[in-house]
Amino acid sequence: MSSNPLHELAEAYGILPMFHDLGGHEHWTNDETRRALLKAMGVSAETDTDTRISLEAIRSEQLGHIVPPEFVVTAGYGSTIPVFRPCAWILKDEKNQYLADGYAEVQVDLPALEVGVYHLNVEAEGETQIAMIPAAPVKAPMVASLAARDRVWGVTAPLYGLRSSRNLGVGDYTDLASLAAMLGDRGASFLGINPIHSWGWSTSDIASPYSPSHRAFLNTLHIALDSIPGLDGNTSAIALMEEARGQLDMSDGLIDYQVVRARHQSLLWSLYETFREAASESAKAHFEEYVRTCDDELSRFAVFEALTVKNGENWESWPIALQDPASLPNDACSPNEIEFHVWLQWIASEQLRRIADSDTMPMGLYLDLAVGSRRNGAEAWMGQDCVAKGVSLGAPPDHLNPQGQNWQLTAFAPKLSALSGYRNFRSVLRQTMRAAGIIRIDHVLGLNRSFWLPDDGSPGAYIQQPFETLLALTAIEAHQANCVVVGEDLGLVPEGFREMLAARGIYGYSVLQYEREWDRSFRDPSHLRAHSLACFATHDTPTLHGYCAGRDIDWWQRLGWIDADTATHQRDERKADVAALVPQGSDPGTAIHDRLARSPAAMTSVQLDDILAEEEAQNLPGTIDEHPNWRRIYSVPVEKLEANSALPDTADLMRASGRAYFYPEGEN
Repeated sequence: MSSNPLHELAEAYGILPMFHDLGGHEHWTNDETRRALLKAMGVSAETDTDTRISLEAIRSEQLGHIVPPEFVVTAGYGSTIPVFRPCAWILKDEKNQYLADGYAEVQVDLPALEVGVYHLNVEAEGETQIAMIPAAPVKAPMVASLAARDRVWGVTAPLYGLRSSRNLGVGDYTDLASLAAMLGDRGASFLGINPIHSWGWSTSDIASPYSPSHRAFLNTLHIALDSIPGLDGNTSAIALMEEARGQLDMSDGLIDYQVVRARHQSLLWSLYETFREAASESAKAHFEEYVRTCDDELSRFAVFEALTVKNGENWESWPIALQDPASLPNDACSPNEIEFHVWLQWIASEQLRRIADSDTMPMGLYLDLAVGSRRNGAEAWMGQDCVAKGVSLGAPPDHLNPQGQNWQLTAFAPKLSALSGYRNFRSVLRQTMRAAGIIRIDHVLGLNRSFWLPDDGSPGAYIQQPFETLLALTAIEAHQANCVVVGEDLGLVPEGFREMLAARGIYGYSVLQYEREWDRSFRDPSHLRAHSLACFATHDTPTLHGYCAGRDIDWWQRLGWIDADTATHQRDERKADVAALVPQGSDPGTAIHDRLARSPAAMTSVQLDDILAEEEAQNLPGTIDEHPNWRRIYSVPVEKLEANSALPDTADLMRASGRAYFYPEGEN
């Protein structure tokens, strides 16, 4: 059989030739898609001649390696790295400090290394190369290492939806601290929330926490405006807050983000000016220290935020001179504007740090890491050297989405990311883990392969990712942050994928609605994965009580997605499912939470929606304006949650199943 240069080139760059969908059907990658995806990675394949030249170049590069460009080793153990040519070598850490050297004919023998990332500098026949050596822990941190017990429980809630007597229309970091303290007093080990990545200062029409501008920086909409460091008791700040509270209208129970954002941003500017003029000297000193020690990434992010004010949120439509962060004119934005956005990140990180540093709960915050960022946002602008051009992350066609899903999220090209030392990937992990005891990686399959959709309309295809390297880097960052990692591994994944995650210490994600046996019966709680976080629902599914009431089916029929006969059939199926989960005469919440509590899963999470018996979901996938996604505010204020009997009842149930991190005196 004759070789096909285009197919060989695509394979060399990780473009998979075929994938199976959930129904087991094969989907083959066509040549139009191959050319589009290669172009996205900066590889020329428009003509047969271009393809042959590019193929010869990648072959020559591969044959020229002195050592593998990346080689994962296990920390604490000596290791050997193969060499393809005799070479002299020097091992250095990330601070460029010398560690060891030698000469290798067949292999480099490395000493036992501490957890971290190292660089192996090699020289052969006058040619030098540098290989990245991630030294990963045997496993990422385990639940028992943080909580001093093997099985724990916690609560998840949308931060934006927290109502309180003091916030200004959207839940904030002080509400989060209050809820964490309340739950900790009930024996919960963690509090999980939606992603709190930066939306972008000038973003006007984005409400989804899963469509951020940059995942390494914080959403300043959640800054508690009455808890600005250095302004305690400041009369001007107090007057600003009192006036704003007097204008609040939360009667419909929904967030109007345009109104909230405009009010919030105006107050932040006023508070910034007040801070500069009247903050305590200690607070000013802390901020000055933060500015002195902040890295280049934060500075560039602050520049981006300042540029959006004058030029709009989409950097691809900016003047050419502003599109490359490496060559901006000196007068692109004022120092005061840049400092303001650095100040915002300092305030947000300080308010989160107070929660992380408290002893409220042994595992603290459980933060969600979104799968990607908007293509026109700060993360794409700052990481252009690694971004795949002209494609978006998405999902392949399935029975629910025959056309597939285009998420309009930034795709990072594997080889370009490798050249940067996976700078963006590591930065996003590190910043998210900084205030967390647990993180959940949304769509963790993306560590293994990601689905790219070309802008030219070509069908999408999967791109193989450097799974072993990304998994090792995840474990390294988790070890250094002492953070447990949960991988959202729902749906179809490659054989052995979950086992590889577990071997590195990454916990799986068990959603009871989807935990079924071959005959569709619900899996017995005792058969849920021990090395997982178990829950009943997610932000994309109906709540517990909404599931029992069939509210998702009601919405599908209302939107015309299903007809009346289909809706009737689905409601009948749902009644049977509920009967299998909830014994007759039992409270649905108690029955289902008891199933979760008794399972061997290391972590069990309960939604605040389910504690409060909410029927309406926070999000209905496939809708934008048809359903009030990401806008619902809880009817019960944070201050009054303890008065709701369902919270202590849930805590008692978890304690009876051995999940509370403390026990009242006399209990064991």
